Amino acid sequence: MSELAEQLPDVPSLLTALDRVSYLADEPLGTALFLATRMGQPILLEGEPGVGKTEAAKALAAVLDTPLIRLQCYEGLTSAEALYEWNYPRQLLAIRLAEARGETPREADLFSDDYLLERPLLAALDHPGPRPAVLLIDEVDRGDDEFEAFLFELLAESAVTIPELGTRRAAYPPIVVLTSNRTRDLHDALKRRCLYHWIDYPSTDQVAAIIRRRVPDAGVRLAAQVAAGVDRLRRMDLAKPPGVAEAISWATALRVLGATELDQGFARQTMGTVLKYADDLRTARVADFAAVVGGGSARGGEAADDGGDD
Repeated sequence: MSELAEQLPDVPSLLTALDRVSYLADEPLGTALFLATRMGQPILLEGEPGVGKTEAAKALAAVLDTPLIRLQCYEGLTSAEALYEWNYPRQLLAIRLAEARGETPREADLFSDDYLLERPLLAALDHPGPRPAVLLIDEVDRGDDEFEAFLFELLAESAVTIPELGTRRAAYPPIVVLTSNRTRDLHDALKRRCLYHWIDYPSTDQVAAIIRRRVPDAGVRLAAQVAAGVDRLRRMDLAKPPGVAEAISWATALRVLGATELDQGFARQTMGTVLKYADDLRTARVADFAAVVGGGSARGGEAADDGGDD
């Protein structure tokens, strides 16, 4: 960890580095990521969809100039799919070639690293360094109880056991970031092994700053209007309130259409980039989009070009 200590001596240095890769984190999140990096302890990031949990791991990997290895969790995910598989076609070919030579292949020869297909977890443990990889276990709440239990050894020991090869221990233990949308409660045993941070929706000013960073030609005015519009949408009775990711998509769509400010017409055209449920779209239509844009006019895109400069 000495190299990491030199690269990131304190929380402000990490916040500055995250800012350089266009990830605007507040001090609590920066502190949580700093501790996970320096303590070598996994961190569990929870929050509503779209608040930047996955992006936090991506940004951390960019800051450290190290690979991001991502495991996307889903119902039915097995340890074999997450850890490793044997290359059965290649093993079968080796058997046939040996038989053609009149030889009998040994089991130890067939179950060796030459025939091992690494999946994300094993790839993160076997990363050669010199800096640890960032292992993103995304949406861990979508996995089942058995997979969650399987993670315990990995998180506690930075090691896994392969029956045919024995225990594989990381020379450079990965920085593990787990994310959860809280579709179900995670086990206390998993949480005990992790640092924890809840990422809330950022303020309107923060969302506007993120939009300006990620959509540079949006300008100050349009970025502020989109951020305010997203905030108003969250106050409606929606099945899926929009997050930061939707705000960025909305601003991008508006700029593709040539908008320099947000009005009802542009809101009507682009609402599918922000709301992803039919009932939510109907709720916005009932409001005739006036509530979304703060009572803006319905000019349908004939906006004045007064917000194009940052």
